[in-house]
Amino acid sequence: MSFANLKRNKTDLSKLVETAQAAAGGSNTKRQSDDPRFWQPTRDKAGNGYAVIRFLPGDAEAATPWVRYWDHAFKGPSGQWYIEKSLTSIGQQDPLSELNSQMWNSGIEADKTTVRNRKRNLRYVANVLIVSDPSSPENEGQVKLYRFGKKIFDKIMDSMQPQFPDEKPVNPFDMWEGADFTIKIRKVEGYPNYDASTFKGPTPVNGSDDELEAIYNKQHVMAEFTDPKEYKSYADLQKRLATVLGEQAPRPTMKQEAALELNDEIPTFDSTPAPTAPAAAPAPITTAESSMSDDDTMSYFAKLAADD
Repeated sequence: MSFANLKRNKTDLSKLVETAQAAAGGSNTKRQSDDPRFWQPTRDKAGNGYAVIRFLPGDAEAATPWVRYWDHAFKGPSGQWYIEKSLTSIGQQDPLSELNSQMWNSGIEADKTTVRNRKRNLRYVANVLIVSDPSSPENEGQVKLYRFGKKIFDKIMDSMQPQFPDEKPVNPFDMWEGADFTIKIRKVEGYPNYDASTFKGPTPVNGSDDELEAIYNKQHVMAEFTDPKEYKSYADLQKRLATVLGEQAPRPTMKQEAALELNDEIPTFDSTPAPTAPAAAPAPITTAESSMSDDDTMSYFAKLAADD
């Protein structure tokens, strides 16, 4: 959508909510820390961080203002790391998801613990305008990609679909009627916590229409994050998994796959490919997982893998 059409044709908030709900429960494998398109708020030595951003409507080719995908990040018994995007992000079978499903149904509690430790992680990516970044003021005014997890996405959903009658729905991605998002990070029980982060009241992005159009045109194309060409093949992932596990990763038989598809006990984080229709809510996560953002976790794992 062109900038001119964007202003004339406001995004239908109900359709945006419907799309998000249908997707609730998919890139280049370059690490975010190596990609200058990405931004993350800086945390001090105490683990605290602060920044203000504005979510943008997405590039001209984007169907929604965000994209999402799953990945895995764990260290295997070989001492090597498996940090890979899951093929379930693009509706395909994934070797680790299949193996996890097998183990989950083995009847052995230790296998379930192993599956939990290498479950899928849900990521979201969106274009943002950096409004305030006190730790790195040179970032202010720049348009960057921001990767975040379910906790922040839930706050986006709450703004579009508020739970209380005295709250009005706000499309946070709208450049004229949206709202800035204040990120407040605190360390809670040793993990970064984003609970204090919140949307401000609705205000237009500061600037003339020409300035807003310039911001709009600086957005980064997000199609690559769900482009099948940017994902490793099943065979390549299976080979990498076998290396990390120090053994040949077995592939389920057709009979086993059919049985797994019918088993309601398989948690959503390790089941079948990403749905295109509304799906059940994801399985609950642990306190530690809910406290640490997905991006914090991924950055941590990537650093450890690099150190190895």
